[in-house]
Amino acid sequence: MAKIPFQTVNWNDIPKTEHKGVSGLAFWQTLQLDGLRIRMVEYSKGYLADHWCQKGHIVHCLEGEFITEMETGEKFKLSAGQTYIVSDDLSSHRSFSENGVKVLIVDGDFLK
Repeated sequence: MAKIPFQTVNWNDIPKTEHKGVSGLAFWQTLQLDGLRIRMVEYSKGYLADHWCQKGHIVHCLEGEFITEMETGEKFKLSAGQTYIVSDDLSSHRSFSENGVKVLIVDGDFLK
C-alpha cells in the first residue's frame, strides 16, 4: 500500500452514486486511494443488499441501525457507534436496513 500524505476529506464535495439492492437503494460517496477505499454509505429504508459479499471491511455505523446477515443464517445488529471488522474471504455477508442507516466503510489490500 502506498503512503498516504495528510489530507482532509469534505464528503460534501464527493458525488453520490446510486446502487440498487434487492429492495431499497444504497448511496455511496467513495474516496479511492492506492490499495484503500473509503466510503460514506447511506442505505434507504428497506434496503437489502443484492449479493453475498466476501470482501473484508471495517464498517462503522454513524447513524441509525442495520443488520449484517451471514449466509449461515447468523444476524448481527449494529447501531450508531458500533463497528464490525472482517478480512477478505472469512465470511459471506450482506446488509439490511429496516429504517435507513449511514455507515463509514473502509476496505483495501490490508484486509487480504
